[in-house]
Amino acid sequence: MRLQRTLKQEVCFEGIGLHTGKYSKVCLKPAPRDTGTLFVRTDKEMVIKASMGSVIDTAFSTTLGYNGVKIRTVEHMLAALSGLGIDNVIIEVTGPEIPILDGSSMEFISIILKGGIAKQGKKRPYIKITRPIAFTDGHAEIAVFPYEGRRLTYRIHFNHHLLGEQQLSLELSEEVFAKEIAPARTFGFLKDVEYLRANGFAKGGSLDNAIILGSDGILNPSGLRFKDEFVRHKMLDLIGDFSLLGFPIIGHIFASKSGHSANLRFLKKLSAYRDCWEVLSEIEQQPAVIYT
Repeated sequence: MRLQRTLKQEVCFEGIGLHTGKYSKVCLKPAPRDTGTLFVRTDKEMVIKASMGSVIDTAFSTTLGYNGVKIRTVEHMLAALSGLGIDNVIIEVTGPEIPILDGSSMEFISIILKGGIAKQGKKRPYIKITRPIAFTDGHAEIAVFPYEGRRLTYRIHFNHHLLGEQQLSLELSEEVFAKEIAPARTFGFLKDVEYLRANGFAKGGSLDNAIILGSDGILNPSGLRFKDEFVRHKMLDLIGDFSLLGFPIIGHIFASKSGHSANLRFLKKLSAYRDCWEVLSEIEQQPAVIYT
């Protein structure tokens, strides 16, 4: 087990939200050990903990909220924090959505590293999978299996000639996340853009922050960062969503055709099946509680 981590110093950035199109400034600040990730809407004077119980919407992104106050599209930032092993941080936000930046977690990685990573004097608890557990939600499937390490296997299938089926399996580490997963951008289909905008989504979307697929190909002049960038971004989303469990998972995660809704429903099932995992902390086998 490793020590808990936070930032060495405050670091800030700004930009527009993918869905609201609204501008926000964000500041990441160091936090004491055992704090977890706390979002603070400074314009609303509201603190929202990054946890399963704070999720209020999973339509096209993961939205956290409390008492009528929301923070949308948190998954890319959460993925970056989880991918780099940042356990304790206070995130001050001046608007309703985390800026989308380039549509991936790559810029978040750079921002976090600019702030620096500080080790804290307490071990990081983690969940160890002891028995397989599976979940099906329509076409989506998610399962975790006992495994001496941290592995993620993801499969997607879309009825589009450029996508079809893609599958990737990676042993998770900070280096692998930063190199193989973080640069993968969010994506969408040109035929869906008008519908999304008419229903309050993708108001800030552009070719600068999303891969857009038309019937004849990818509209982005820069092309793809990976030939399988699409499945890599779905892995990024899952890592961000799974961080809401509150503990890293020691085990092999398999997901097929899942999205934000299925990810969160699986986490709720996992937290309820106490005979399938154990929480290991400073004292081996010490019981711990998942706060939902």
